[in-house]
Amino acid sequence: MQGYDEAVVKCFLKNQTQLFPEPVADSYEEAEAFLEECMAVVTNSKKEVWEYFDEECVDMEGADEDEILEAAEVFDVGDGRYLIVE
Repeated sequence: MQGYDEAVVKCFLKNQTQLFPEPVADSYEEAEAFLEECMAVVTNSKKEVWEYFDEECVDMEGADEDEILEAAEVFDVGDGRYLIVE
């Protein structure tokens, strides 16, 4: 099980409506539990986001790095890391 630090959980809690039509968590604890339940992934760089999608066989044909980072399921934590929620 991957642990999620405060920056990651707060990022998801603040920006969750970029992926979902309405909030799925109303508190820090709910957000953390949701991330654990859906096995969200934290990457340490843009390159790792690309590698993650490649490993998961996500069709990225014709997409560039910026388009991948703008995907609804990719959250910019703000410190160089990215949260991927599927």
